[in-house]
Amino acid sequence: MNLKRKRILNSIVAVVAILVLLISWNLFQSVSPATAQQRTSLTVSAAISLSQALGEIKTVYGGSNPNVTITYNFGASGALEQQIQQGAPVDVFLSAATKQMDALQQANLLLNETRRNLLTNRLVLITPKNGVALSDFKQLTDAKIKKIAIGEPKSVPVGQYAQEMLTKLGVWQQLQPKLVLGNNVRQVLTFVESGNVDAGIVYTTDAKASDKVTVRLTAAENLHSPIVYPLAVIKNSRNPAAAKAFVEFLAGERAKIVFQKYGFGIVR
Repeated sequence: MNLKRKRILNSIVAVVAILVLLISWNLFQSVSPATAQQRTSLTVSAAISLSQALGEIKTVYGGSNPNVTITYNFGASGALEQQIQQGAPVDVFLSAATKQMDALQQANLLLNETRRNLLTNRLVLITPKNGVALSDFKQLTDAKIKKIAIGEPKSVPVGQYAQEMLTKLGVWQQLQPKLVLGNNVRQVLTFVESGNVDAGIVYTTDAKASDKVTVRLTAAENLHSPIVYPLAVIKNSRNPAAAKAFVEFLAGERAKIVFQKYGFGIVR
């Protein structure tokens, strides 16, 4: 009798186990899409001059899109472009110049119809807080100015713009011995903040972010190429739908408010 009961009990346990497995599988089937959505992640490579604005935008976006995790990769636009060319797993690229985006487009690495111009900026001359007062860019040739920081023109857009401006003003060659080249615009800003150089050329947004420098001059826009920040989804994005949605958000009104707060202009 006990053996018979034991067999019945084992049969019941086996049936219950099977039912549990079936229920669990059905639950998994119904929950897994949501779980996958919760795990959606985006890698956004962006010019380092955007770090503060994009940091705040990440918080704003996360409030209404809790299932999307955004990871930023900040750096000089030229370096970021090279990483993408070499196959880095990037979903969205936001450059500080059109040159790098053009290179990716020519290499057929952008998702069709996702490229757009988003922001503008201005080029400014800064000095340490109590540094030398300058009223003309040509005064950079004065003997009292020993060192001038700019971005590396070959890979850092702010350096490219600075070279264009100083060349048009006819002082580029004369200033060569004084130049200290930064790997990105934030490094140029740091050089000036620390007092290791007498002056530097950065974006107005970077100068605005520091209380250790003084803006002395703003470059006339006809002295350099238009400062435009384009963005696009990378063709090899692992999550193209989520990447497109984030790009649309960056171009939307809520993001524009944040960008303007940090001093960026909006492409109309």
